[in-house]
Amino acid sequence: MATLLRSKLSNVATSVSHKSQAKMSGMFARMGFQAATDEEAVGFAHCDDLDMEHRQGLQMDILKSEGSEEGGEPPLEGDIHYQRDGTGPLPPSASKDACSELSGQGKPKITAWEAGWNVTNAIQGMFVLGLPYAILHGGYLGLFLIIFAAVVCCYTGKILIACLYEENEDGEIVRVRDSYVDIANACCAPRFPTLGGRIVNVAQIIELVMTCILYVVVSGNLMYNSFPNLPVSQKSWSIIATAVLLPCAFLKNLKAVSKFSLLCTLAHFVINILVIAYCLSRARDWAWEKVKFYIDVKKFPISIGIIVFSYTSQIFLPSLEGNMQNPKEFHCMMNWTHIAACILKGLFALVAYLTWADETKEVITDNLPSTIRAVVNIFLVAKALLSYPLPFFAAVEVLERSLFQDGNRAFFPNCYGGDGRLKSWGLTLRCALVVFTLLMAIYVPHFALLMGLTGSLTGAGLCFLLPSLFHLKLLWRKLLWHHVFFDVAIFVIGGICSVSGFIHSLEGLIEAFRTNAED
Repeated sequence: MATLLRSKLSNVATSVSHKSQAKMSGMFARMGFQAATDEEAVGFAHCDDLDMEHRQGLQMDILKSEGSEEGGEPPLEGDIHYQRDGTGPLPPSASKDACSELSGQGKPKITAWEAGWNVTNAIQGMFVLGLPYAILHGGYLGLFLIIFAAVVCCYTGKILIACLYEENEDGEIVRVRDSYVDIANACCAPRFPTLGGRIVNVAQIIELVMTCILYVVVSGNLMYNSFPNLPVSQKSWSIIATAVLLPCAFLKNLKAVSKFSLLCTLAHFVINILVIAYCLSRARDWAWEKVKFYIDVKKFPISIGIIVFSYTSQIFLPSLEGNMQNPKEFHCMMNWTHIAACILKGLFALVAYLTWADETKEVITDNLPSTIRAVVNIFLVAKALLSYPLPFFAAVEVLERSLFQDGNRAFFPNCYGGDGRLKSWGLTLRCALVVFTLLMAIYVPHFALLMGLTGSLTGAGLCFLLPSLFHLKLLWRKLLWHHVFFDVAIFVIGGICSVSGFIHSLEGLIEAFRTNAED
């Protein structure tokens, strides 16, 4: 009798435990957390927190299973399922691949101000130093283009986020996609379900690698102009900078570098303020008559690419919006960040050009007097070298996932061993990428041309063409006529600017490459 009573009590306790587990699991799901199975928990131990944040194409959605009928017991297991792109529960074999996304769900969300700080860092980085050179070849039209690009990039950022949402059967707007790649794949489905994502990944890799090249170019340029009396050429300075950057090939995460990001950003703002202060001190000598309404037909398209490249942030906006505490504040955040960027960029470019007029150089700090130029340029070089690992690591991660870690579709064996150590071919890929950035910086050491080419090719594509095209493709039935007009106009204007800027930038790069090869 005692044994029977003990057995019943044990069964009741187990049932209560299961019910409590299911209720708690459902409660955590409503709060934004996910429950992990034993197999997933094992996978979590092999993931690095910072490495997870770069895997944007594999974000997981939480689907709650419907409750049982009245009077019945709630499900004991599996009241939460993991689903990729809305296609069904995630198989156990995929838990290791998805561990980064699953474990990141419980991370604290960011406020609208913190999201705005991230956007500001992206669109007001050190590449703003090339904007006065764009005014040199564009005049007042260049200033108008700075305003126009801010308006368009703000709008396309909003419509890109709109493509993440759809209306469910109950008429509620729900988030069904998580990244730029998801949006691209949805537009190409069902005939080519992965084509769009591959196009976006290629564009992203090109932009990231070109950003790395620009950091090497600007480092060599700044050091050469800071110490012109030293018997060291710009190419030699680029080689020295690359030697300093070579340890990036051994990076497994960005913990060692992320600590300096805030300091570098603050230093950059201080440098901008110093440049503007110097320009204001020479306000009496400003050459207003040099700012013209006509443009240099051959060089102005390059200026378009420079301006567009300075506003590129769309590639990480889906991830940023998904991590906001209140996603409804995203539109307001985009408005004030782009208004502030437009004002600051326009003022910086105008006052710098008015100060030096036709003598304006590709990197505006090269126009400063030698007494302060060396100090300012050294700080900029330090910022460039510390900023290099971020796009480099992101590009390597995309390449490794596509070529080595994409399951059965991978072209090469996994570049990581069972103990997590990087194998020889993985290290070779990373070193080759560092050397490639050096070779490009040596043979084409032209900051403005490279920046214009990147802005015309990937910047215009990711910021102008693709968002407007995706918006029309996914939501055209619900769009008002003026939205359709804006999307078509942005696509046409962006396409014309992209093609013209790319052709002129490419011609300039080919000519520069031939000149350097002859030397």
